[in-house]
Amino acid sequence: MGSFSDRIGMLLQDDPAPLYMQLQLRIRQAIRDRELKQDEAIPAERELAMEFGVSRITARRAVNALAAEGLLVRRRGAGTFVATRVEKSFATLSSFSEDMSARGRQPGSKWLSRTIGCVSPEEALSLGLSPGADVYRFQRLRMADDVPMALEYTTIIGSCLPGVDVVTDSLYAALERNGCRPVRALQRLRAIHFPAEQAHLLSVPVGHAGLFIERRGFLADGSPVESTQSYYRGDAYDFVAELNAPQVDLVSDD
Repeated sequence: MGSFSDRIGMLLQDDPAPLYMQLQLRIRQAIRDRELKQDEAIPAERELAMEFGVSRITARRAVNALAAEGLLVRRRGAGTFVATRVEKSFATLSSFSEDMSARGRQPGSKWLSRTIGCVSPEEALSLGLSPGADVYRFQRLRMADDVPMALEYTTIIGSCLPGVDVVTDSLYAALERNGCRPVRALQRLRAIHFPAEQAHLLSVPVGHAGLFIERRGFLADGSPVESTQSYYRGDAYDFVAELNAPQVDLVSDD
């Protein structure tokens, strides 16, 4: 295997673009072309600076920008790596925290709001509640290895939790402790371009490709418990589902 510059290309002195942008572009393109593989380590900033003839500040600026995009991930004490895309199965009802932990990534949340209030007409229709019923609303930015990955806007029926403060890292863990974790869900997914508010929170450009998911979760008796709207970064997630052919009964001529 050649040097890192052989793999991604050298910087051009006659290119009017700043050197950090050139380095950022070369690494980004190499990731998209799969010249740099998922979970592959890239050279340290000092090594990048030496190999490409730039300052460490220039190398750090390029790496910081790619980390903010979610294309690179810093791991304390280990280095900087090409981010892996998260493969989320539609066949399993699992929480964000469980998905990230199962893939060796550190889940985290930044709370935007945690409130209790009366159900709105839309929430009442989705959750089968009567007007005036109490609901909890949770809005948070979901992180993996300190990189913004998704936005979640969740409404929970008031009887399913003792209070907003019982939810820390995992909402499903809090629901499970109260005997109200969903066991079944209906989900709908569609591709979107992020509007300004969601793009800003997820640290991506306005119009960035994303996935919008609406989910309703149910208890074993069929009672609804949650209604969630989520915005997932399209450059970080792959959603997969297992499909099976329908069973065909063979009719014998005998």
